[in-house]
Amino acid sequence: MVNTVLYLALGVNVKMFLALLLSGFFMRPGWWMKALLLIFVLPWAVPQISTFISIHWMLNGEWGFLNNVLYTLFHVEGPHWLNDRWMALGAVIVSHIWKWTPFWTLILLAGRMAIPLEIRDTAKVDGATGLSGFVHITFPLLANLYLICTLLSTIFLLGDFNAVTFVSGGGPANQGHVLATIGIRNAFDLAQPRLGVAAVMSALPMVIPLVIVLMRKLRTAEVQL
Repeated sequence: MVNTVLYLALGVNVKMFLALLLSGFFMRPGWWMKALLLIFVLPWAVPQISTFISIHWMLNGEWGFLNNVLYTLFHVEGPHWLNDRWMALGAVIVSHIWKWTPFWTLILLAGRMAIPLEIRDTAKVDGATGLSGFVHITFPLLANLYLICTLLSTIFLLGDFNAVTFVSGGGPANQGHVLATIGIRNAFDLAQPRLGVAAVMSALPMVIPLVIVLMRKLRTAEVQL
């Protein structure tokens, strides 16, 4: 349960915060910014399984790419990243953030671009620029979208088992599992489908309130439109 809470808290909040910042960065004009945005979305466009398997081998303690870079540049013996519970969980969280931040950045970028130009120009005339303009103009207009994206991301992450399965394998010694992977492991690996269903169903007390809040926010957004 601790793994699941950390996975959700860090995976969702860090990812959405980065997406919010990066959506502002990509609002800058210029062809080079569009080219940079195209490169930025590549991690999201690549299939999940191949991405996470590649990260798994990059983190190999003996001949992984990351440890080879550390030794070549700094003559430092890198750790066995996936043999420690917290480093393995950290690797899973970072992998998830790296994979899905571009997706949510695009959504928030679309939200920023939907803000009428007249509002932004008026705010600049009134002196609301930079951080002041973001706090008083941009974020209030993006707040509903940001909350909806956060709720959706939380729901999606609760059912996501790809990052844990293919980056750390739930290791070391099955200490890195989250609810989704516990359910799969019990149902298929241990041939105990009842325990698998119970593990998945234990997420319902968290999912149902999120769905209710999400439906209300969507209804509010429809009324505003």
